[in-house]
Amino acid sequence: QVQLVESGGGLVQPGGSLRLSCAASGSIFSRYHMDWYRQAPGKQREFVARITSGGSASYADSVKGRFTISRDNAKNTANLQMNDLKPEDTAVYYCDAWIGTTNYWGQGTQVTVSS
Repeated sequence: QVQLVESGGGLVQPGGSLRLSCAASGSIFSRYHMDWYRQAPGKQREFVARITSGGSASYADSVKGRFTISRDNAKNTANLQMNDLKPEDTAVYYCDAWIGTTNYWGQGTQVTVSS
């Protein structure tokens, strides 16, 4: 079992930055791949970024060059640094820890980009 708690969301102006964190507990964090997803009102949840257990990162095209995913296995955290935020980045952001077909989700954190 893995418990995940996201934090760091909030209201930011276009062009601003936020850093989301996902704190994990309950199992060996380093074994899990970590994803960030987001869900905007009226839309399906969509993939944002991934960092594998080995540290390889990948991104959705919509955030490439603006967002950076990282992990700190010593602190059991995964982070998402979001720069140059746009109104279309407004969504609830969720972290997901997974191995094979086993997934654990956090409760989400709201990010609102608005002037």
